[in-house]
Amino acid sequence: MKLLSIAIPCYNSQDYMERCIKSLLPGGGDVEIIIVDDGSRDMTPEIADAYRKKFPDIVKVVHQENGGHGEAVNAGLKNASGLFFKVVDSDDWVDEDAYQQILDTLREIVGSDHTLDMLISNFVYEKEGAKHKKVMKYTSALPQDQLFAWDDVRHMHKGQYLLMHSVIYRTKLLQECNLKLPKHTFYVDNLYVYEPLPFVKSMYYLNVDFYRYFIGRDDQSVNEQVMIRRIDQQIKVNKMMIDAYDLWKISNKKLRRYMFNYLEIITVISTVLLIRSGTEENLEKKRELWRYIKQKDLRLFHRLRNGIMGNTMNLPGKGGRKISIAAYKIAQKVVGFN
Repeated sequence: MKLLSIAIPCYNSQDYMERCIKSLLPGGGDVEIIIVDDGSRDMTPEIADAYRKKFPDIVKVVHQENGGHGEAVNAGLKNASGLFFKVVDSDDWVDEDAYQQILDTLREIVGSDHTLDMLISNFVYEKEGAKHKKVMKYTSALPQDQLFAWDDVRHMHKGQYLLMHSVIYRTKLLQECNLKLPKHTFYVDNLYVYEPLPFVKSMYYLNVDFYRYFIGRDDQSVNEQVMIRRIDQQIKVNKMMIDAYDLWKISNKKLRRYMFNYLEIITVISTVLLIRSGTEENLEKKRELWRYIKQKDLRLFHRLRNGIMGNTMNLPGKGGRKISIAAYKIAQKVVGFN
């Protein structure tokens, strides 16, 4: 059995997928790289097959009809034989030294009597044209180089969220919590991180800059204008997160608070993009989203609405909306919009 399965969702990724694959090959025999060709219409399938042919013991390829990022992650998980599972997007890559440290850590834990549910590491915003590269670290919030539980987590400040780039899950945990991401939907990485959290009991934080998160393509899903065009998908994911759990029933206080905060930032992003678009249609969608939360869970509505972020997002009139847009920078930092 492999130590780590890494899924690479690919859709028309011919121009950049090789950098991603090459950065993962140094994992050698401990790693299986699952390239999921999600109905690509360029040279992606041929490039994937060439790597499978050249590295048959490391590279698996799945060809499927186009189902979107979530369906590609689902396919990766379905075909994973590794003890742990990671998603690396085809335009991103990993740092080789950090990669080796992560594999060493996983190997060590597997060889012990302990079970690890989630390994956390840093990621770097590789923003096109930026001289200073922002690194998302968790040193102030998480114990380092040891197994820990939710009770050991210190305060995670606004903007210090676990994103898909920062986590490696135990494969069986993802299967046991029946994680299945929706088809033809962007922004499912939020569900990927959020839904398994109540199943996570043991964590480990390795303070290494492992994942390199590329930002700068005009067609990228986190480009602000693209996000506004796809706002219905952002709202869909937001509502799925609201529906996933009755957060009041989560017994661990630290986990519950973290999940409230995560849901809050996603709701703020949805709200601010709807405001930012400036159309009456989208302002109605903003009102509808908050009505949805209110009908679903009145306590949750008041919790989200009466927090600093919720209040700022719902100030009345044009002046209020200007203040909301000023608060947008917090959301920008979290998601790394262009």
